[in-house]
Amino acid sequence: MGKQADLWVLGTMSGTSLDGVDAAMLRCDGQRIAEFGPKAYRAYSEAERATLRAGFGKWPGQPGVAAAAEVVETAHAELLSRFSGYDLIGFHGQTLAHDPAAGRTHQAGDGAVLAQALGKPVVWDFRSNDVAMGGQGAPLAPFFHFACAQYMQADQPLAILNLGGVGNVTWIDPRLPAPEASGALLAFDTGPANAPINDLMQRRRGLAQDLGGALAAAGRVDEALVEAFLAQGYFHKIPPKSLDRDDFAGFYAKSAALSDADAAATLTAIAAACVAQAAQFFPAPVAQLLVAGGGRHNGALMAELAARLPCAVRPIEAAGFDGDMLEAQAFAFLAARVVAGLPTSCASTTGVAAAIGGGKISRP
Repeated sequence: MGKQADLWVLGTMSGTSLDGVDAAMLRCDGQRIAEFGPKAYRAYSEAERATLRAGFGKWPGQPGVAAAAEVVETAHAELLSRFSGYDLIGFHGQTLAHDPAAGRTHQAGDGAVLAQALGKPVVWDFRSNDVAMGGQGAPLAPFFHFACAQYMQADQPLAILNLGGVGNVTWIDPRLPAPEASGALLAFDTGPANAPINDLMQRRRGLAQDLGGALAAAGRVDEALVEAFLAQGYFHKIPPKSLDRDDFAGFYAKSAALSDADAAATLTAIAAACVAQAAQFFPAPVAQLLVAGGGRHNGALMAELAARLPCAVRPIEAAGFDGDMLEAQAFAFLAARVVAGLPTSCASTTGVAAAIGGGKISRP
């Protein structure tokens, strides 16, 4: 296949932490990053968050799903209409349920609706092909992380950690020629990240998040609960592997007796301890862990990571990237790969049987 010309692609992400929608433009050919472009963010209102939250755990056709999809489509259309000068859209949608063991995953939002509304082709439904082929369907950012490592001209293995609702990590050897090459990547979900902390803050204090980790910093970690959490089977399973946002929901009841601050501190420590546990699976040690996603703004979480990991822990801005927009940029990159006919996942990222491309293309 001949080399594809660079495209300006507008990528989007609406994560399980339910803060809002990120959108960012990226110029690329699906293999190398050429240039980073404009970016923007649209927060969800409390009413929109409630509608989306009501859809969690539900599958197409179940009550509440249509309302959640409408919120997703409306929010994306509003945000993306601010942009111009792009060729293609990469639309992830909002994950409501994820059960790869049963061969299914559900991202609310119809790319065809956005294609009609915005008059541009939309690549969407990135996960279904992977799940249908026996993969976990997640994480999907690793192929973009590989491109980022090459963009920063890294010459040794490193790791990129995304702390959204769920944490996921990508171990990268940038010396190899392509992300699907044997030994280039290992990627998997580390465990919960912001989601249980946000849920705790919503439930106990009516707040969307523990801003900056201030409440956690005032609390004491219950290390016995941290150890009990890590004793669960998921953390001893060989990667690649992935999680649903609420896979550990039953465990969090164990923190009910803790004060607000101690519960926040313990959930924050759990998120970091999961990453430290995950590092044991890396094919080779890394000198640095670059942290993206909303969790890097949580000072208590970053301090826990630094204390529990044997390598340097730095926000991804230290390497010249925007950690708030990395996942939106990832779906721009993946959209370019889809139209170029390139794979978007492989055995070492999702456990899929062979390197496979995902995504539907809807045209206006």
